[in-house]
Amino acid sequence: MLILINMERYENLSDEELVLKIRTSDQELYSLIIKRYQSKLLRYANNLIKNQEKAIDIVQESLIKAFINLNDFNIKKKFSSWIYQIVHNQTINIIKKHKFETPLLENWDFESEENIEENFSQQETKEKVEKCLKDIPLLYREPLSLYYIDEKSYEEISDILKIPMGTVAIRISRAKKIMKNICLKN
Repeated sequence: MLILINMERYENLSDEELVLKIRTSDQELYSLIIKRYQSKLLRYANNLIKNQEKAIDIVQESLIKAFINLNDFNIKKKFSSWIYQIVHNQTINIIKKHKFETPLLENWDFESEENIEENFSQQETKEKVEKCLKDIPLLYREPLSLYYIDEKSYEEISDILKIPMGTVAIRISRAKKIMKNICLKN
């Protein structure tokens, strides 16, 4: 009971403040980080790798890796970008190792001017993205998943994927066009 009361005291801290507490006084508080991020990270990894069991392994390994390297985290940056980057890197390593990559199909139509954001409400867009995401090449699946499903900004996506914000915008734009073609066929 005392442990639960102690944990509740820290639930309103920002991620960065919580990391400072974990580093300096109470490593048990890392369970709050796990509680905050486990399901989001699992959804992200699963959207990239399309294999629930592998995604669970990736998230577990990533959370352990993050805990071990918590002292390397720069408190002046966003913790969410840092933890997503760890999951991203772990996922890419598994994809390369096991060849889970979706092949890039030739002759994608990038000429469409239609904006899918105008066609669906935000919730419908999320549901549609999740359904069609599995057929989009990884190069475009990563930023699209982060933007629509995990609601990350272009700046956060740039930090996570280690690519310029302009590249993020281009990939999301192309991904929406690819998704439109895929979803219209289904």
